[in-house]
Parts: sequence; structure tokens; C-alpha cells
Amino acid sequence: MEKHRSSTEAPAIREPGGRTYLMCRPSYYAVEYAINPWMDTSAPVDTARACAQWEALAEVYTGLGHEVLRIEPEPGLPDMVYAANGAFVVDGIAYGARFRHPERAPEADAHEKWHRAAGRAFVKPEHTNEGEGDFTYLPGRELILAGWGFRTDARAHAEAADVFGRQVVSLRLVDPRYYHLDTALAPLDDGRIAYYPDAFAPGSRLLLERLFPDAVIADADDAAAFGLNFVSDGTHVVVNAEAAGMVRKLRDAGYEPVPVDLSELKKGGGSVKCCTAELRR
Repeated sequence: MEKHRSSTEAPAIREPGGRTYLMCRPSYYAVEYAINPWMDTSAPVDTARACAQWEALAEVYTGLGHEVLRIEPEPGLPDMVYAANGAFVVDGIAYGARFRHPERAPEADAHEKWHRAAGRAFVKPEHTNEGEGDFTYLPGRELILAGWGFRTDARAHAEAADVFGRQVVSLRLVDPRYYHLDTALAPLDDGRIAYYPDAFAPGSRLLLERLFPDAVIADADDAAAFGLNFVSDGTHVVVNAEAAGMVRKLRDAGYEPVPVDLSELKKGGGSVKCCTAELRR
């Protein structure tokens, strides 16, 4: 087992730029079922508008100097646009997803095929987990943060620790509106995070306070606007435009917010991060 850096040591911050993201165009996007509190099957969805918003997001990434790769959407998988849920990638190794709901289960196979075709080492999971929806990585601390309570089985956290040889911190989610970790917490750089405390069980809140005393704290309005479902390269933070309060907090914390309109995709319970899987080399 490799020697890990203490989670309290100052992180080594990467320079902005140079990230690689995997995305899936919402060609078949719709809200055809309700598996989270944000989904309303009676509300109209404009797929063409969703595609335009998604393309604008991809253009933001490339404009910031990042690489965007695409996985082909498949008919009958309306949630495949939320590419972050398909796997969790660290050190070029993809730990695959096993979805909680049968409606999304075939997405795991699509992502496995994509990663294997790309020549990436792929590990099939034994336990239920929804990829980067419930996992994130802080390279400066060699620390994986992992959520459980709604979608991911806590036993998947130990499985991920074995796959990556990294310390995993388990965080229990308690508000069904924030059913994935990436709706309630996000890394700002390689060692700092932003999060919404009320989404977590009391013990998990205390743990976050102890590990991240410099965190940016979101409020209820920030969280409800999917203001924590953002993607940061350490300098620029691509964030849902509806989260005006979070945009101010990010700017005050020294980051450069890049607001994007993903209002159509928010109807399915996701925003910037849900649409973006990071392929960490």
C-alpha cells in the first residue's frame, strides 16, 4: 500500500487547464419517470433546448482549455446525459457504476464499453454505486470523499479504497433532494471544497468541519439552485446560472465563476457536474 499524505497537510494545487471531461449529448433526454424529488413527469421538457444548453456547456470547457470527449447517447436511456454517474476515474482506472434504479441500469454497460474501448483499466463493481455522483477526489490530499444514504451502498466505499489505494471518507446524506454527493458538495481545487451542511448527517457535518475548516459554506437557496453541482479547475468554477448567491460566494472566495444556463437539464435532477465526468489520468 502506498504512503498517503495526511488529509490535514497543505494540498498541492494543480494549475488550471488541462482537464479531460466525458460528456453525453442529451439527444434522448426526457423526464419519463420520477426517481428523485426534482423529476416531474407532468412538466414539459424541451429536448432541443436541453441539447443547446449542453452544447454551450461543452463549449465553455473547451474555451477554458479543457478536453471534452463524448460517449454516444443510446435510445431508451433519457438520463444518460448525466455522464458523471457512469464511473469514477482516478489514475486512469475506471471504477464502474451499478445503478440503484433499474431505469438507469443499462447506462453502466454503455460506460463500461466506452472505457474498455478507450483502453482504460476498468473495474466492475460488486456493490451499488453511481460513479462520480457519489465519489469525488482531492488530489492534493490523496483523499476520496464518498456519499451514501440514497443511491450508493456504503460498502462500495471500501471497494473504491481497494481499487484506488486511497483513503476514503464516508459521508452520509440525509436530505432526499440531495440524493447524490455531487448535489451537496464539490471540490474547488485540489484541497478545498464547498458544501451544504444540512444535506449531511450530524456526524458527517462534524467530520467535514474538521477536515475542511476553510470550506465555502452554501445555504439552502444555493443548494436548491444546484449551486453545488459545479465543476472547478481550481480557478474557474462552471456553475448553474440560477445559483446567483453561490456565484457571489465563489467570487468572494477568490474563484472565477462561469455561470451557465442548464435550466432544462435541472428538470431531471442534475446540472453542471452531473453532465460532466472527469477522466483523471
